[in-house]
Amino acid sequence: MLKYIHGFPHKDIKSAIHEHSIFLITSPSPPSLNFLASFRIPLPLQSLPSYPSISRLLSQDIFSSIKMWFSNAPEYEARTTWSSLPLTYRLNKPFAPPTVTLKEIHDAVPKELMRKDAIRSASYIVRDVIFCSLLMYFACNIETMVRTGFWGYLPLSASWQMNTLRAVLWLWYWWWQGLVFTSFFCIGMYFRGGYLVCDRKSDNLFFGIFSLAHEMGHGALFDSWYANNITGFIMDSFILVPFFAWKASHNAHHKAVGSVERDENYVPYTRSDYKLPPQKAARWADYAEVFDETPIMTLSRLLIMQVFGWWLYLSCNAMGSKLHPEGTNHFSPYSPIFRKEQRWGIIASDIGLAAMTSLLSYVGFTYGGKTVLMYYFIPYMPRNSSLLRMGTFTVLCTFLHHSDPTIPHYRKEEWTFLRGAAATVDRPILGWMGRFFFHNVSHDHVAHHFFSQAPFYNQPKITEAIRSVLKDDYNFDSTNSLYALYRSFTECVFIEDEGAIVFYKNAEGEASRQVADGVLQSPTSTSIKRKSLGAPDPRIVCISGDMLP
Repeated sequence: MLKYIHGFPHKDIKSAIHEHSIFLITSPSPPSLNFLASFRIPLPLQSLPSYPSISRLLSQDIFSSIKMWFSNAPEYEARTTWSSLPLTYRLNKPFAPPTVTLKEIHDAVPKELMRKDAIRSASYIVRDVIFCSLLMYFACNIETMVRTGFWGYLPLSASWQMNTLRAVLWLWYWWWQGLVFTSFFCIGMYFRGGYLVCDRKSDNLFFGIFSLAHEMGHGALFDSWYANNITGFIMDSFILVPFFAWKASHNAHHKAVGSVERDENYVPYTRSDYKLPPQKAARWADYAEVFDETPIMTLSRLLIMQVFGWWLYLSCNAMGSKLHPEGTNHFSPYSPIFRKEQRWGIIASDIGLAAMTSLLSYVGFTYGGKTVLMYYFIPYMPRNSSLLRMGTFTVLCTFLHHSDPTIPHYRKEEWTFLRGAAATVDRPILGWMGRFFFHNVSHDHVAHHFFSQAPFYNQPKITEAIRSVLKDDYNFDSTNSLYALYRSFTECVFIEDEGAIVFYKNAEGEASRQVADGVLQSPTSTSIKRKSLGAPDPRIVCISGDMLP
């Protein structure tokens, strides 16, 4: 072997060669070594170690990168009962519900992070509107850029060159406009929500017993009810989201997140829903008869969920709460999702959708249906897919927040608000693009459920604060989003009909996580008795929020 140390004097190198007959070249640009030809190196050539070629190293690096894209992240592996990680990296214990209290969580978050900055909030809205407008302007000039070759800077002669450039520019527009449309939806999420209530004892706020009461709107951007709801109504109507209707069901979701009986979104199917035999009697063939399918069929179902899941949820309550009868939707003011006092808001949402649909129809009749398709609906579809029951980007995000093989669901005897809020997952979906355009809704979703009234721009700091308190009960997963989507879609198949704390099982009836022995007992703070806010010494105190008319 030959060794060269950068800056090493030649005379020392010569003596080293004579003494050791070894010389490793590690410097990218060593000085001339022609003088070595005059020295005899007794180490035989065939004894030198063989190093892989550059092409082999590159192929191995590419293979490792691809493998990492389609493998579970260490954070996910650490939560599974059967983990491939070394023991030092595992939690190495079955699941037990969080033991931290809500008081400890709230005490860890500085109060200034709950304050709203109207100017800063408005700046994000203006930013998104400007991005949307600039991208629309860009799309209007695509044909001009193609015909002129970027105004002479990129001469194009052949038709295939022009068609290629046109395709690239439209794909670029659809991608970024899809992110902006999703940004509208995500920032609209902070206009919706519920208010927090807590127990008061000895004139001190005590968060040991915590619940969400009436749906009042997150109000996380402005202190004004009008600023929150009018702005949110306009932005959501533009992307065909029924603002007040979605606000009502989203509040119900926050109020009962993680509850098998009462959650509004991504409610798991049970063993009996698939008419499977009892767990002890079920065989492999029973599962195969129900779930066995070709990979292309699995992919087809996944695409259908991504593209149409949002509208199926809005129109027929697909994977929504099982408390609602068939025919439940988000468009009828008499839908069982809504209370009587919310009906005018539902009518307003329908009017907003009708107005936007009329505008799109007018543009279609005036400029052609292709114009509406290219400028609006194609970028709208990725937005639709992100939330999965809301769309592509929409469906992707929300599905992965609450559907994971290592995250529990609770039945009524074990459910509490804290347990439900902790049963969510933070995911860095799309990296910096997700944080920038999705307004932290995916990177800091756990914080969003614990502090839904906090401005989104403060949630990264809130996440850091509560992470130190939750410790092992904080759920994060850096698994590639597309692989995580496929994993959850194929492994989050059903839950058992019995059990106060249950985990998803896959198509073979296997769960990735087990419940620890001795924890299945009703918590002392499962619920609180409601008292009128006008009664003396009220047990329920409104912390923040505003009422939906």
